[in-house]
Amino acid sequence: MLPSCLGNLSYLQGLDVSSNHFTGNIATSPLTNLKSLEYLSFSRNNFQVPVSFRMFTNHSKLKVLIGNDNNLIPEPFLQTPSPKFQLIFLSLSYLALKEPPYFLYHQNDLRVVDLSHNNITGGFPSWLFMNNTGLKLLNLGYNHISGPLQLPSQPHFNISILDITSNGLLGKIPINMSLVFPYLTNLIMSKNSIQGQIPTSFGDMNSLESLSLPNNQFSGSIPDSFGRLSSLVYLDLSNNQLSGGIPKSLVLGFPLEILILSSNNFTGEIPQFSFVNSFSPSIIDMSDNHFSGKLPRWMGNLSSLTVLSLSKNHFEGSFPVEFCGLDNLGFLDLSFNNLSGSIPECFNPFYISHVHLSNNRFTGPLPKAFHGNGSSIMEKQNLIMNYPLETLDLARNNLTGTIPGWIVNVPSLSILLLKGNRFEGEIPFQLCQLKTLRILDLSQNNLFGSIPSCLRNLAFDAWIDQFSLKSASSESKITSIVNSMSDIWKKKLTKDYNEFTPYENQGFDMREWVEFTTKSMSYVYNGSNVGYMTGIDLSCNHLTGRIPLEIGYLNNIHALNLSHNKLTGPIPSTFSNLKQIESLDLSYNNLNGRIPPQLIELYTLSVFSVAHNNLSGPTPDRKAQFGTFDESSYEGNPYLCGAPLQLNCTKIESPSMTNVSNYEGENNDLIDMGIFYWSFVVAYVAVLMVVAAVLYINPYWRRAWFYFIEVCITSCYYFVLDNLCWFSRRII
Repeated sequence: MLPSCLGNLSYLQGLDVSSNHFTGNIATSPLTNLKSLEYLSFSRNNFQVPVSFRMFTNHSKLKVLIGNDNNLIPEPFLQTPSPKFQLIFLSLSYLALKEPPYFLYHQNDLRVVDLSHNNITGGFPSWLFMNNTGLKLLNLGYNHISGPLQLPSQPHFNISILDITSNGLLGKIPINMSLVFPYLTNLIMSKNSIQGQIPTSFGDMNSLESLSLPNNQFSGSIPDSFGRLSSLVYLDLSNNQLSGGIPKSLVLGFPLEILILSSNNFTGEIPQFSFVNSFSPSIIDMSDNHFSGKLPRWMGNLSSLTVLSLSKNHFEGSFPVEFCGLDNLGFLDLSFNNLSGSIPECFNPFYISHVHLSNNRFTGPLPKAFHGNGSSIMEKQNLIMNYPLETLDLARNNLTGTIPGWIVNVPSLSILLLKGNRFEGEIPFQLCQLKTLRILDLSQNNLFGSIPSCLRNLAFDAWIDQFSLKSASSESKITSIVNSMSDIWKKKLTKDYNEFTPYENQGFDMREWVEFTTKSMSYVYNGSNVGYMTGIDLSCNHLTGRIPLEIGYLNNIHALNLSHNKLTGPIPSTFSNLKQIESLDLSYNNLNGRIPPQLIELYTLSVFSVAHNNLSGPTPDRKAQFGTFDESSYEGNPYLCGAPLQLNCTKIESPSMTNVSNYEGENNDLIDMGIFYWSFVVAYVAVLMVVAAVLYINPYWRRAWFYFIEVCITSCYYFVLDNLCWFSRRII
């Protein structure tokens, strides 16, 4: 609790006790005695705050009140006297307010109001504008305000920032919004249920810098009037039902920095803009639409571009060589299109971190891409070593050749997806040197040879990573908002203002995503979930040999898929060390021996399959996770017995076995057919040599043998001759 002696500071003008662990009821705290306070912040504590705020009624000098993230307590309804204070700055977010505080109805000098992240219901409180004509910022985001957007009847020339994100607003945007709020700079209306077309009158908001309307139900096309928004730097219209093409006026005449049009129904080709020098975006996201034609080559001239996402469209043609000029590019996503040809050798952005080119029709060997522009091999490798490349996703293309050894020169690589191509050759041992690798998918290729045992050198540590880029901060407007306050509080209030209005530093988070098959299904991991996932998928290749014991020491791996290969030998008992494993698939191989009983110690395992191998003996005890696996996990192994299979171990006869110790010294294998064939041939040759030696040594047996052979030949000759004559007479 606050010390009681604090109430003796009767001349105290400012008090900040935020971000502590104070408790107690604010109404009975010493704060009620500090009548000279102009600035009071008690946010992020465990105070009990009466919903009426009557304890501050007599604080006539109070201008700034910040009480976020405390515990609101109800009060019996009592007539609350009009407060003596007139606030300029009010922030009461994260308080579970169900309605605006009563004292707000008596305020008429507010500049900043933040009531976000509460449970406020009812309609849009347009009366706040009527009572406070000087209001510049209103944040009502993340509440339950519903109904149509009812604007005040009179124009308000001071409001510059309006945030009503994540509410339940319905209907259309009033067409006179540009007249009521003519000087808006930031309009944030995402995550509502607003319908209809975007008003063309938005083009009259000449001061508009940021327009955020994602996750609504807007339809129609982008108004051509947007070309008049000469101050616009941030435009987000994603996740709506907008259609049509992209107007050329969208990028003409204003310095747009961030353009987000993803997840709509836009169609047609992206026009060849004749843009002016002021168009220099850092982020372009037009993914998940219906754009067609070739990739716009003019984007290769956008030297400041850091994020380019054109995935999930119908683009075709080759990878534009002009993209080699995107030196500042950090995120590229062209996946799920119909692009073809090879990836240009010159494409080596120095800051590239994430590359997604999956689900296209790219061809050619991988070494011809991501190699630097140096004239010598050493120069090229030096350039690659400087790459911050973390994700390389080339899955489901038509790439050929071998997996190149230069991959070791990308030490920051954490996700490598080469699934569904036509790579051949052995798995390069250089992969074992990628210490930060977390997801490796080489499935559905033509790889052969054995699994490198050095893969145990990979830590496969979970790592929380989210690629995000923030737009440049707009210049703080706090000076004009708090001009009526004492100079002593301007610096302090600037900090609070920026802290409680995140849209002032509004940016765009391009979350990393990865598609990876685990638990027999393909999942898309995005955002922080990518960092939690670790796994290896080598399925659907032609890998041979035994599974290395060392694979069992990948303690942090969550998924391991070695199915549909030609692996032999036993299942390593070291797999019992895979304490984080959730999915283990060894099906459709030639594995033999017993299933290690120690595997029942894998308490996180949810999918397990050893189906269609040559395994024998009893299945693991029906304990822990293994009590959840059904017959499909073991089918196709004729010599396996025990639950959940129908075959009882007491009734089965053991197959012929050779007591040959395996390399673990713990299992007996079935007869090795290769050894059987060789032993048969050797025995046959040995018998022939013994017969030849006996005939050579004993002349009597030799003469008898040759006489026997002569009689057999003569008998066969006359038998064939007699039957041939008889057959000829029958024909005649």
